[in-house]
Amino acid sequence: MSTFEFHFDFGSPNAYLSHLVIPAIEQRTGVKIDYVPVLLGGLFKATNNVSPMVSMNGIKNKPEYSQLETARFLKAHGIDDYQMNPYFPVNTLKIMRAAIAAELEGVLPAYVDVIYRSMWAQPQKMDEAEIIIAALNAGGLNGDKLMELSQQPAVKAKLIENTEVSVARGNFGSPTFFAGDEMFFGKDKLRDFEEMIVALNL
Repeated sequence: MSTFEFHFDFGSPNAYLSHLVIPAIEQRTGVKIDYVPVLLGGLFKATNNVSPMVSMNGIKNKPEYSQLETARFLKAHGIDDYQMNPYFPVNTLKIMRAAIAAELEGVLPAYVDVIYRSMWAQPQKMDEAEIIIAALNAGGLNGDKLMELSQQPAVKAKLIENTEVSVARGNFGSPTFFAGDEMFFGKDKLRDFEEMIVALNL
């Protein structure tokens, strides 16, 4: 049986927008898309990639087009709970390690919702432990426990492993999706990802 995965880092606004669309894809296809925490900085380092902010710097018209494309995506999917984080770029190491801890604790879906909301709907400076803990507690999770668990060597090692395996499968950024062995990169490939899910489930 094929597996369907979303390799994500909270630092990518496009990954957040994909997260908002994934439930509709799951409903239409009847599959569960597994969330796989990876470290975007690790992906970039391993593949010699850079963020769109860096790659578009100094290019005439491309940043403006990127903003237009985002506006079109928001409109197409009826998304109104998104705003740019004023603290961007945010170092996501703490919240990505805590995502591994949340997965081990069986609360990853709730954790993802809280952190994404705190990054891109009601933006906060999510690289400071106190702010992270407060956001998690406000979202009904045990922020202190998750942050404590995030410091365990096994948790740190698992995030590194996830990232290395993702790179080995062809990944170079986020949002990235896998339908079986087929990889799709970018929120603009969600339709192709969904079509592959349907094809594999026939």
